[in-house]
Amino acid sequence: MTKSILVTGASSGIGRAIAERFLGAGWQVGLLARRADLLEEIAADHPEALVLACDVTDAAAVEQAFARHVEAFGRLDVLFNNAGIFTPAGPIDEIPIEDWSKALAVNLSGMFYCARAAFAQMRRQAPQGGRIINNGSISAHTPRPGAVTYTTTKHGVTGLTRQLALDGRPFDIACGQIDIGNALTPLLDDIAAQARQKGEKEPPSFDIAHVADAVMQMAELPLSANVLFQTLMATQMPYVGRG
Repeated sequence: MTKSILVTGASSGIGRAIAERFLGAGWQVGLLARRADLLEEIAADHPEALVLACDVTDAAAVEQAFARHVEAFGRLDVLFNNAGIFTPAGPIDEIPIEDWSKALAVNLSGMFYCARAAFAQMRRQAPQGGRIINNGSISAHTPRPGAVTYTTTKHGVTGLTRQLALDGRPFDIACGQIDIGNALTPLLDDIAAQARQKGEKEPPSFDIAHVADAVMQMAELPLSANVLFQTLMATQMPYVGRG
């Protein structure tokens, strides 16, 4: 039976790479993001793709998007809960309150709304169950300087993952998290460009295709098995060690 996955933040970066990987493997894919035009580009050659233009900070719109996914595909097997933002860096006293509010709205509330909608569907569908994969971050463990909004919200995502992994047990709902460090995305390109301008060394990186492969491996596990946390990072990242 063909399985379905809903990918949030599917219009670019990691979300797009995941969506294209699953479409290439024959999955039915719900493409959720704010930019309908970019989603239409992905869906153009894939009849098994469904464009779900939606802002994850709008709880009602999220529920409607998930309902459309289920109406089109019959069920929801996997949610890749990915949509997120990185606000401008700085010490906490220089961070505008609006940036804190934006980070909370997208990175934490948006993740919660999507996980809530997925959990409700997976709990009630027949056969019962499914898998939620949250996109965490290396920052959920070790932060970058000046990234207080991103780091705080990604720590919250880790708490969400743990709680859903526990609460999903009676309903055959598995929840795991992938923490990604320096996959080649437009965001990392910007960071590398800033480093070059300052005459600094560019951050080590790796091909985003490896992220897609890792998420596919997590998604294809039977529900009797779960990758609770996975760290996928550039080998040369200064993640392990101390000064």
